Amino acid sequence: MSVESQLWFEEILEISNGHTFKIKINDVIERFDSPFQRIEIYDTKPFGKMLVIDGVIMCTEWDEHSYHEMIAHVPMFTHPRPENVLVIGGGDGGTIREALRHPEARRVDICEIDGDVVRLCKKHLPSMSSSFEDPRVTLYTEDGARFMKDRPGTYDVILVDSSDPIGPAAVLFSEEFYIDMKNALKDDGLIATQCESFFYHGDIIERITGYAKKHFAVPGYYYTVVPTYPSGIIGYCFASKKYHPLKDFSPERVDAIRGRLKYYNADLHRAAFALPSFIRDRIKL
Repeated sequence: MSVESQLWFEEILEISNGHTFKIKINDVIERFDSPFQRIEIYDTKPFGKMLVIDGVIMCTEWDEHSYHEMIAHVPMFTHPRPENVLVIGGGDGGTIREALRHPEARRVDICEIDGDVVRLCKKHLPSMSSSFEDPRVTLYTEDGARFMKDRPGTYDVILVDSSDPIGPAAVLFSEEFYIDMKNALKDDGLIATQCESFFYHGDIIERITGYAKKHFAVPGYYYTVVPTYPSGIIGYCFASKKYHPLKDFSPERVDAIRGRLKYYNADLHRAAFALPSFIRDRIKL
């Protein structure tokens, strides 16, 4: 929720331990209620512009690179030729921006259920949303789960840049959705999906990585550091039909775009799969 009279934004976390996150804001740039959710964009004092959906921080200009670079480059540098890419969610444009840095990417489809997120991010967050103008990108404003059912064997890489498993994003955390992603991939395809913080959401991570172990040859879980997210940590479920994120990783390919990146590098790619004992022992990957 926001306290406009004092020009503060306060995110009330879903955990029940009395923890909130409060940010000084300069202005409320936009507030819009779409058919799906409330979309807000703030100008903040410490983090630049900030996108908020249903009271939850999606990204800020200050640290979005550490999230978007890791969701995209870990899987795309694992696959030897990621020509056909699908992004589910990701209406701010940051994930497709990173996918487009790969010279192998010939086609990047993005399926975002809420077109108003795209519209407002194009208006206010051009550092991410300018990627929509690339001729390789096709935007679909429809349900991602239904979208994939109609496209079997189509994609090399699928990236799910979703919000938390509530509201319209809840279906993206179901076993059926992971089966649909597997079917939409080519025979050697792979995925990476937003999969919460291991400090707060071990039950969700255990369930999702369970789907990956059940339905994919190579399951995995890795993480990144994002200061404006709960606990400062957020992870991704990795699942592949063939390629291993460490054994099949080609670090020499990173050199082609290394100077354009702020967070990701070859060392972080490898290190991101090294998990704390408490979550490693729980998910058994």
